[in-house]
Order: sequence, then C-alpha cells, then structure tokens
Amino acid sequence: MSAWKFKSWRTASIAALALAACGGGETGEAGGESGGEMGEEGEGAISGPASAGGEAGEAAIGESGGEAGEAGAASAYAGLAGDQIIALRLEHLKGFLLVAEKVAETGASDEAAVLVAQGVLEVYDPFAEQFGTLDVAPVRAAAEALGQSQAEVEQRIDTALAAIDAARAPLSVNSAVLAARMVDISTGLYSLVVQEDFVDPIEYQHSLGAALAARDLLDDGEQALRRADARAYGEADAEIDRFLALWPTPIAGETATPYSQMLAQASRVRLALSPYL
Repeated sequence: MSAWKFKSWRTASIAALALAACGGGETGEAGGESGGEMGEEGEGAISGPASAGGEAGEAAIGESGGEAGEAGAASAYAGLAGDQIIALRLEHLKGFLLVAEKVAETGASDEAAVLVAQGVLEVYDPFAEQFGTLDVAPVRAAAEALGQSQAEVEQRIDTALAAIDAARAPLSVNSAVLAARMVDISTGLYSLVVQEDFVDPIEYQHSLGAALAARDLLDDGEQALRRADARAYGEADAEIDRFLALWPTPIAGETATPYSQMLAQASRVRLALSPYL
C-alpha cells in the first residue's frame, strides 16, 4: 500500500467529505421504501409493532458482499413502515453524529462537523418527511460548526443527539430488528473501505457510524430485549462489541480490517439477534 497515497487521502479528507456531500441526494437509498415481498422478521416486536422485512439484511449483505455502499442502505430499509422506518431513519442519521462525536474527541473538529453535514445531505434531506417529529435545526447547527472550537463542536453534537433521541422516544419499535438493519448498512458501506492501494477514510467513518448506531439501538432496547430472551441479548451484546472492535480508531489508518472479516462478524451479530427477528 502506498503510504504517500494514504497521507494524501487523509490530508484531503475534509475536502473530500464536502465534495461527496454534494452528491448525497444520489445515494442508493432512493429505492428504500419499495420493499417488495418480505418475510416475517418484524413480527412480535419486542417493544411494539415492527412491520419489518424478512431477509432484508441478507439482501443488503449478500452471499459475497451483496450490494455495496448506499445501495445496501436501500435494501436495509426494504419492508419497513410506520414507527420502524421513522426510527431507522433517525438512527441512521444518529450514526453520523455518533462517529462525528468520536472524531471531535480526537481534536479533528472540522472533520466532525463535515461528517454531520454528510449525514444531513445523505440521510435526512432526501427523506425529510420520514423523520417524524425531529427538530432538525440542532443537527444542522452541528453540521455548520466548521471553524468552531472543539468544545463548541462537541456541544452542538450533544444537542443534536438529544434532538434525535427526543424524536425517537415515543416510537414503538423492535430495537433488535433495527440494530440488525444498521449492521447491514455498516457492512455494505465497509465493502468500499479497503481498496487496492489505499483505505477510504470517508467510507470507513460512515460504516463505523452505522455500527455505533447498531450498538446504540441495543443499548436503548436492553431492558425489553433481556425480558424477552436474556441469553440472546447477552450473546448479541458481546458480538456487537466484537464488531465495533474491528474499527480500532475513529479515523482510518494505513491499513484496515479486511472486508471478509467484517462480513463474518456481521453474520455473527445477526445470528445472535436471530431470536428477535
């Protein structure tokens, strides 16, 4: 791998994120609402009706990686409706904030702000009507924090996270189903990370954000999930931690976990969650 190319990518990461954001509306999510004939994954929601699609996760991952990047995100939304689709939209956006939070903690405040802007453009703007009662103003404020101090950026991110949590609080959802969908999105994005002679720092962070959102969903639904099946929750909890460990830092290094290893661990997470799906 070319160290020079890696350093060039890292130096240009903020500019690259901004440029990528300009094309955010062209993401593969555009087809996400038309799920087609789905299975019964969402039945028997742990904390409310799920209405989720059966094999959407497998469609997103596929036998050998499946649909890559944002196309995988479209499959992850297939078959969802009502509170479930609102909650997944909210959590998908939250993933950008969660990874931005970690990036800001390293001192890369501008990069953190651009990550939030990327989330607004790729996840919120194309589907604004599917975000329920979300007050997006705090999220946009975090996206517009370029040039602000680290403390200011972190405060804006915290306020934005609180706005998303407030919008999700009244929803009745199956957190395990949504966590599995976020793992699918994360894995699809990660298929673009390890290239022939460089690591893509943008997709690395986007995939990490989706994984952090999956962890967040399991944390949020812990009480209900443990009541339903304590052993399954314990296994899923451990497997999602192993999944997150495959991103050793919030900013990509010269090397990254091979996609095959990421895909295998994603399958273990889904297997652990299977009693809820």
